[in-house]
Amino acid sequence: ANRQLYREKFDAVLGILGEQMTVSRPDASFYLWPETPIAETEFARELYAGEHVTVLPGSFLARDAGGSNPGRNRVRMALVAELPQCIEAAQRIVHRLGKL
Repeated sequence: ANRQLYREKFDAVLGILGEQMTVSRPDASFYLWPETPIAETEFARELYAGEHVTVLPGSFLARDAGGSNPGRNRVRMALVAELPQCIEAAQRIVHRLGKL
């Protein structure tokens, strides 16, 4: 039942975000890792300040190696809320993207 709930969340959220961001369905996770159009830290700030949606900058979850950080220009989105809240958050993210 839990796997089905996550499939529904991914289907809904990817349908909303997919045309606005580079993002794909993970093989096994309840996170999305979309690319951000601006620095991930700035994107996270903008999203929280303007839309009250919290994401985690990807660079906070990885360390620099060889001059780069694999989390740079990505954010982690956890789809742990109920389906209606995930849909609303995705719509708010798209709204903020339109203002960048």
